[in-house]
Amino acid sequence: MNFPYLTQAKAPLTCEVSAVNEFGEHISVSIPAERALTVYVDKRELVTLMTLGAHPELLVLGYLRNQRLVKDIEDIESITVDWDVGAAAVKTRHGIADIEEKTSKRVVTTGCGQGSVFGGLMDEVDQIRLPPDGQITQTQLYELVNIIRLKETTYKSAGSVHACALFDTASKQPEMLIFVEDVGRHNAIDTIAGWMWMNLAPAFMTPCAALPRGGASGLQPGEAGCAGPTGEDDSIKNGASPTELGLDRLAFYTTGRLTSEMVIKSAQMNVPVVVSRSGITQMGHEVAQLVGLCAIGRATNKRFICYAHPQRLKLVKEPGATSPDLAQGQQSAM
Repeated sequence: MNFPYLTQAKAPLTCEVSAVNEFGEHISVSIPAERALTVYVDKRELVTLMTLGAHPELLVLGYLRNQRLVKDIEDIESITVDWDVGAAAVKTRHGIADIEEKTSKRVVTTGCGQGSVFGGLMDEVDQIRLPPDGQITQTQLYELVNIIRLKETTYKSAGSVHACALFDTASKQPEMLIFVEDVGRHNAIDTIAGWMWMNLAPAFMTPCAALPRGGASGLQPGEAGCAGPTGEDDSIKNGASPTELGLDRLAFYTTGRLTSEMVIKSAQMNVPVVVSRSGITQMGHEVAQLVGLCAIGRATNKRFICYAHPQRLKLVKEPGATSPDLAQGQQSAM
């Protein structure tokens, strides 16, 4: 497979500013280093993304994928980011067909840090078929939430960011494959989509397929902010190669609410289980029901609500586990 060339123009995630606390003391504090990145496709200005700039190349790649502007990763020759001018130059091999028509309609969404999508929001959703065997156990769900809780993050040091993560649930202990923080949850999920496209393509595009070896991205999963360079080692963290993965074993986590756009993007990424620290919207719920996505929200400590397709959630009876009856009572009380 002919993967695109990506620069590695990682920018600092935080900066120090002077502030005054409740005691009138002058202190130095960290805040997220939000910056503008203007995306050009074949020298045509497409959009400006507000981002931390952890790994902007993956953000741009995932953005093009999730906006349905590019369907085949081999159509992209390179993505070059230059922070001196705040620009990302995307060079395609054959151009994007009908790009004017595809970008003429814009939908303003609830997404912080992005806020719009090109084309019809529900276009092609009814064509999505998620892996039928994808599921997560109650124990794995609790472990997943605990891994996120213990993660050293930009949010803990500076606040004001969203986080997303991708997990492999093949074993009892879920393994975090990649963790991303950005000013908006949509930027974070787009960056993960870009990572998946570089590491899991072409199975990323084909549900239920065995995944091939990772691509030429040279990225290390699991690092705070996003992936980092690993030299020639293209294996998944802790020795599990993409060959050993199946799309039905992937679970996605987000700190943000499950809006229609977040659910659609998760489904486009062929991930059958999505977990959120927040709740879900009516349209998000409708889309999850339509595509067969297990949507779990309000997931903190050992509390959660499964909003859609609970058959993908395997409840277990163990000390401290929430029983089906109790989970139902929690939902009624919300």
